[in-house]
Amino acid sequence: MLESARTPGMNIYTYSEIEDVSGFVGNFEVKIRKKARYVNNDCNGCGACYEVCPAYGYDEFNEGMNPRKAIYASFTQAVPSIAQIDMTKCIKCGLCESACELNAIDFDQEEEIIEIEVGSIIVATGWDEYEPETGYLGYNVYPNVITQLKLERILAPNGPTFGHLVRPSDGKKPKNVLFIQCVGSRDLTKQTYCSAGVCCMISIKNTKLIKQHLPDVDITVAYMDIRAAGKDYEEYFTASRKEGIKYVRTNISKIHEDPETHNLKVILQNTLSTAGLKEFEYDLIVLSCAMVPPKGIEKIERILKLETSQDGFFKEFHSRLNPIDTKIPGIALAGVSQGPKSIAESIAQGRAAASSLARLMSKDKYRILLIRANVDKELCAKCGLCELNCPYDAIKIESDGAEVNEILCRGCGSCLANCPSEAITLMYYREPQYEKQIDAILEEI
Repeated sequence: MLESARTPGMNIYTYSEIEDVSGFVGNFEVKIRKKARYVNNDCNGCGACYEVCPAYGYDEFNEGMNPRKAIYASFTQAVPSIAQIDMTKCIKCGLCESACELNAIDFDQEEEIIEIEVGSIIVATGWDEYEPETGYLGYNVYPNVITQLKLERILAPNGPTFGHLVRPSDGKKPKNVLFIQCVGSRDLTKQTYCSAGVCCMISIKNTKLIKQHLPDVDITVAYMDIRAAGKDYEEYFTASRKEGIKYVRTNISKIHEDPETHNLKVILQNTLSTAGLKEFEYDLIVLSCAMVPPKGIEKIERILKLETSQDGFFKEFHSRLNPIDTKIPGIALAGVSQGPKSIAESIAQGRAAASSLARLMSKDKYRILLIRANVDKELCAKCGLCELNCPYDAIKIESDGAEVNEILCRGCGSCLANCPSEAITLMYYREPQYEKQIDAILEEI
């Protein structure tokens, strides 16, 4: 991100969101809502304001495991490296304003709408970690049941514990750790899909990392299937087993806590052995949760007029032959916006999306096939069925009848099939043409 910020010609709008997109390939008009930071660009990120601020808020970057001040930087390497104020927590005491030597605090700052013109768009929304319901496997009830993202922040050198693995309940080092796989995924009542094996590889990586720092910790991974499909992934999995990490094929439905020690008791059975049910006690349990579409994806779907597939991620033009482009010319998908992917797959698709749109935009003209819908407005009843059933949002009902956007139309024929007035025809696919072809075939016979 820091390297991107230094790239000439690249404009980065942080702490902003897309408000509206109009136009078509080569001529998109985008409105960006730039949120108010209440700190101007004179800020150099010195942190003097953080120290004097008496108000605290929820630290999103550290998954809420420690508080942050009402005036703060999003994270260490944030771009730009300046402060911002959370007005829902700010008490307007003015201490930050007094501590700032550059007069960068501006409580009168307001949101602004920025309008830009672009030729193409890449959608790269990322993903969210599935959040289990409160009480499911002890989540949000027992303090020593955490998710993989929280574990990532605990193990990070700039995290709330500076990289030291400790239990949230008492700050002590755990002696026994259990990882539970496929939480919220491969489940008919939740997400039916697998998160592309990402959860498995994150667990393997984190178990090895814990072993490096705390060799005496006993680690168990409860799994349905370990999906280590990738270059050297299986070897990585084998290496973790050689380090003494135990993998138990089982399903876990309930977790109980000892109220005095906050240790967690689990009853499980290894389905690959003849042993029966046994109760085990763990100091810390880590839930490997599914990758799910990020919050706000519905707004982007509505603004860009895209579709989502059954899993909730954006739908590509063709799942096998063209997983990069969307149904809207000039809009491509990258990374997990299209579906669960590893980092390597996300990088590959990001490059593919950039290449696809670069090839498109390098040409002087955008060529389209002339198979397009035509509307006879004298027959059009303005019922709106064509607009409702058009998968490309290419038809709008106007005062004089249906109007077809020739750029967005792909000539699929959905409008033709649904028109009760037979007012729509496809260019080069009219009935008289078929009749002539049939007559010519019959003449030869």
